Amino acid sequence: MKVLITGGAGYIGSTIAACCEDNGITPVILDDYSKGLKEFSRPYANYEGDIADTCVVQNILSEHPDIDSVIHCAAKIVVPESVSAPLDYYENNVAKSLTLLRELSGLGVRRFILSSTASMYEAGDDYMVDESGVVAPQSPYSASKWMLERVLRDFAATGAMNAIALRYFNPIGADPSMRSGLQDPHPTHALGKMIEAYRSGGVFTVTGVDWPTRDGSALRDYVHVWDLARAHVAALQNFDEVISRSEIDGFDIINLGTGTGTTVFELADAFGQATGKPLNVQTAPPRLGDVVGCATLTDKAEQLLSWQAELSIADGVRDSLEWAEKLPSVLIRERSTAMDAGEA
Repeated sequence: MKVLITGGAGYIGSTIAACCEDNGITPVILDDYSKGLKEFSRPYANYEGDIADTCVVQNILSEHPDIDSVIHCAAKIVVPESVSAPLDYYENNVAKSLTLLRELSGLGVRRFILSSTASMYEAGDDYMVDESGVVAPQSPYSASKWMLERVLRDFAATGAMNAIALRYFNPIGADPSMRSGLQDPHPTHALGKMIEAYRSGGVFTVTGVDWPTRDGSALRDYVHVWDLARAHVAALQNFDEVISRSEIDGFDIINLGTGTGTTVFELADAFGQATGKPLNVQTAPPRLGDVVGCATLTDKAEQLLSWQAELSIADGVRDSLEWAEKLPSVLIRERSTAMDAGEA
C-alpha cells in the first residue's frame, strides 16, 4: 500500500509517515515547507509544493501511480491567528483543498482521510462528546475544518470519492523513536509553553481561568501523537470496511482521544511530577478563539478501527522533553542543508 501524506513534513504528518513505514505502508510526502522540516521528509519520496499546485499533484501521481489513498494533514492550525486572519485560513484550509480534491479525483484516487479537529464541538454539561455531538465552531480554524468535512460529505455522496474525517483532540509527545516531533521551537500550545518555561526557568501562563470546569482552566483531551498516528494507519487499513458500515454514503467521522479530560492546571501538575520540578504558573485571560474544551467518548474508534490510546500524559511529557533536547541540533542541520542547497 502507498499513501500520499499532505503536510507530511509537519509534526503530525511526519509522525504518521513514520508509523506508516513501520506498518509496511509506503508514505509519499507533499509539503510546502512553510512550517515542516525537510529532514522529516527526507527518508521518504518527497515533493515540495502547494496542495493546490495541480502540476505537482499530477507529477506525484505520475511517478507513483500505485498511490490509492491520501491523508490530508496540510493546514494552517493556529487558533488566534485564524481569528486575526480568517481569509488566509479559509483559503488555505478550504479553497486549496477543493483544488486538491478535484485533481485527486480526476487522477483516480478514491480514498481520502482528513486530519480534522475536535475543537469544533460544543461542550455538553459533562464536557464529554461523541461523533453525534453539537458542532459549533468558535474560530475560523475550526470552522474551516468543519467546512471541509461538509465538502467531503457532499463530494462522497456523488460517488466520486470516499472519505473519513478523523477529529482528534490535543496532540502531545513525539515519535517515541525520536525520528520527528514538534518542529517549532516556540510553540503556541500548552505543553510546548510548559517546556519553554521549564527550560528557561520562566513562567507558564494559563490562559483562561474562569471556565465552568473543576478548577476554572480549560479542559482538553491530551492524546499522544504516536497514538494519533496509529489511528491514521488503522483508518488506512480498515478504510473500506469503515465506509461500508457508515450511515452516510461514502463518508464517516471518527473521534480520536483518550476518553479522559485533563484541565490545563492538571497538565501543569503532571508536568511538574514528570520532571520533579514544579512549574512557576501565572494566569491570564483566554486567547482569541479559545474554548472551554471537552473530551471524547472512544467507542466508535474502538469498534471501527480496533484502536484506543495506549500512551499516557506522562509518556507525552517525557517524549516531548526528550524531543525538545534534540530539536536544536535538528534545526541546525536543517539550516545547514538549506545553505548548502542555496536556499538560505
